[in-house]
Formats: sequence, structure tokens, C-alpha cells
Amino acid sequence: MPEAVITAALRTPIGTAFKGTLRDTTAYDLADHVVRAAARGLDPTLIDDVVLGEGLYGGGVVARHAAITAGLTSVAGLSNNRHCAAGQAAVQSAAASIRAGMDELVIAGGVNSASTSPKSRFRVGEDWLDPWNPPTHPDRPDAPNLDMSITVGWNAAVRAGVTREEMDAWALRSHRNAVRAIDEGRFTEEIVPIETPHGLFSVDEHPRRDTSMEKLASLKPLHPEIEGFSITAGNASGANDAAAALVVASDRLAADRGLPVLATVRSWASVGVDPAETGLAPVKAIPKALARAGLSPSDVDLFEINEAFAAMCVATIGLLGLDPERVNVNGSGCGLGHPVAATGARMLVTLVHQLRRQGGGIGVAAMCAGGGMGSATVIEVPAP
Repeated sequence: MPEAVITAALRTPIGTAFKGTLRDTTAYDLADHVVRAAARGLDPTLIDDVVLGEGLYGGGVVARHAAITAGLTSVAGLSNNRHCAAGQAAVQSAAASIRAGMDELVIAGGVNSASTSPKSRFRVGEDWLDPWNPPTHPDRPDAPNLDMSITVGWNAAVRAGVTREEMDAWALRSHRNAVRAIDEGRFTEEIVPIETPHGLFSVDEHPRRDTSMEKLASLKPLHPEIEGFSITAGNASGANDAAAALVVASDRLAADRGLPVLATVRSWASVGVDPAETGLAPVKAIPKALARAGLSPSDVDLFEINEAFAAMCVATIGLLGLDPERVNVNGSGCGLGHPVAATGARMLVTLVHQLRRQGGGIGVAAMCAGGGMGSATVIEVPAP
């Protein structure tokens, strides 16, 4: 069985939705840009497919659009939706096809433009219209399908006993880690700047340099009518725009063509839990993916666990007994932002480059996804 290796890992900067630099840049523009960058220098005849995760658009095939724009007319293109885990699912799909011997080189990733996607509700005169309403699961009081602050954040906090102070402290850490990573140039190698109507965009804009525990503590809960509710805008992820793409190839093709092997995809797993326990899905996905690679959490050098809400990340760390100093060392959803369908791929991109800086090792990217889903991917970065 061939190994699936990552030969390139790129992303756009992450924009703050609705008011940020990418507010007028569509998902198609973002996907076109990052796929074109990933394909640069590759023989187009070697590319078997382009697989992209998308979560907000519906209809169309953004991956085919990107393939054509990148000059890959003979490549079909596939778009998939696993909500927050869509970008990671695209990479897993590419790795599976390569390990099965069906494909030898696939560009895979995800794209999200909250700024330009169809909105759930908007007013026309005196009427409210619902043109696009993408629920992840059947609605119910304990797990509203359009209010993840309850379904993911608050439920995880209650079940794992995560306090408001712990959430705010983790959110503050996320911002500080992201700011430090930006200032130290850690993201320079992975970011492909993009020209926008508002100028060249090259640096993540979501992290707040001026945030503090005092400022976070001053924010009001999103649901004050619920006793003890402690999810706020400060300890939740942002609404964001971005795209990410990885080139996944067979080890044989990489060797034959002299492509750099940045990492090997060792294993992955996706799980389902009750929708009310969505935020705890990584607690099941991480051990399952590691077991498939013959590994345990103690073998892992770095974790990327998406901060859809600080509560679910803190809960996962506590329930699995992970070392928090090995988790999200460059920030995640609360600090960097959460461009939903791109986040899984973005996490893998950042994980690859950070492990390379550290001299190699085992990394795990894991996340919950709306509707009671969870996913985890295990990679190994060789020592230089």
C-alpha cells in the first residue's frame, strides 16, 4: 500500500468576516487563489483531483471552479461538506484514494467565506426571508441546530465542568499565541498573500493584541436568560474567511518527481456523538485515530484542537489528560479565527510547518463539527 505524503501546505491569511479585508472576496476567489498556489510548479497532467471542503454555500462545485481557474481543465474536482471538519475530510479523502492506489496526486483543502455566503435571514421591507438555512441536525431544545453557543460551547462546559475563568484564560492564551506567532514570522512560510479590493492581504487580522482577562471578563454571556451561562463572544471563535490547500501524493510519485515530503498522513478517524455532546466529539475521535496508527496521546508532539469555543478545547484537554503546552501553540479559533470549512485544512497546514520548525514528530489535528460529528488526523513530520 502506498503512503500518502504531504508535499505542500499553504493557506491564505484569515480575515475577520463582514468587516475585514476579505469581506468582498468570495469563496470562489479564495479557492481559486490557494489551489493555483498549490499547483504551482507541478506537472498538471499528474494531478488526479482537487478536493475542497465547503460548508456555507450549497450547490455548485467550488473545487471544479478552482481547478479550471488553475488551468487544470482535465481535473474533475469534488466538494464535500462535513461542516467544521470539511477541510480535514477533504485531506482524508485524498489520502484514502492515494493509499488505495486510485490516485497519485490530489490537491485537497477547504474554503470558507462567511462574508459572502448566503445569509440565514435578511429583511425585505417588513418581511424576513430565509434563503439558505443549513441545519446540521434536527432541532431540539437541548441542542439547537442553529445556536452552537449552546449545542457546542455550553453543553461541553457543563458536561466537563469548565468554568468561565478557564474559558476566558484559554481564549486569552489563544490570542497571545497567535500574536506571538505573527510577530515571530511563524506563518510566513505557510501563507500565500492574496490581492483583494482592499489591498494586498498577507497577515491574519483576527487576533486582538489588546485583549486581557479584564476585558474578557467584562463581556456579557450570550444567553443571560440561562442560569450560569458563561459563553461570550470573547471565549468563542470568530466568524472568518480563508482557504487552505495541501498537496497530497503517493510516496512513490514524490520520490520519482523529487517532490519534498513535508509529512506523512498516518491515520484518521471520524466519529458521531449525540448532537448535545458535539463539543466533546474530539474526545472520541483523537484516541480512535491514534489507535489506528498504533499510537497513544503520549506519543504526540503537538495537537491542534479547534477552538470553536474555548470550552470544548479545555474540556478535551482535561478529559484526555493532554499537556496543554502541546496544544494550539500558535493559537486557534478564539485567536486566529474559525473559517469553518477551511479550518480543518488550516490546522493541518499550521501543524506541518510548526512540527518542521521543531525538528519533526507526531502531530494530531482534531475538531468537533456541527450535528454531533468529530474528526482527527494523525501526521508524522520527518526529522530534517
